Amino acid sequence: MMTHLTQRKLKLEAAYSLVEVLVASAVAGIMFAAFMGGLSTGFTSVQLDRENSRAAQILLEKTELLRLYNWNQVTGSDANTYIPTTFTAPFYPDAANGGFTYNGTVTITNASISASYSNDLRSVTIALTWTSAKIFHSRSMTTYISRYGLQNYIY
Repeated sequence: MMTHLTQRKLKLEAAYSLVEVLVASAVAGIMFAAFMGGLSTGFTSVQLDRENSRAAQILLEKTELLRLYNWNQVTGSDANTYIPTTFTAPFYPDAANGGFTYNGTVTITNASISASYSNDLRSVTIALTWTSAKIFHSRSMTTYISRYGLQNYIY
C-alpha cells in the first residue's frame, strides 16, 4: 500500500520537463511551417496552370480566327480587312475587372521553305506575354496558311 507521500512524489516525477515541451513545440512548428509551404506551393502551381491554360486558349482562339480569312486578307492585298499585329486579352474574359492582361503579337511572314509552292504559303506566329507575381511569362504558337487551304473549301 502506497502512502500519500509516495503517490505525490510519483505525480511530480510523471510531469513533462521543460526541454521535452520545447522540443515538441519546435517539431510542431516545423511541421506547421512545412504544411504552410506545401499549401502555398500548391496554390501557386494551380494559378500558374490556370494562366498557361488561358494563354493556350487565347492562342488557339487567334489561330482559329485566321482560318476565316482568305488569302488576299492574310497577305494584305484586301484593303478592307486588316489583321491586327498586336492585341490584348484579359485573364478573366467575362469579369468587369479582368485581372492582368495578356499582350499578344501576330507576325505573318513568308514560309522559310525552298519548295516551289513557297510563294503560296505563309508562316503565322502568334506570341503572348504576361507578367504575374513579378514573373515574366511568354508562350507562342506557329502555324502555316496556304493560298489553296481550308478557307477555299468553306467559301
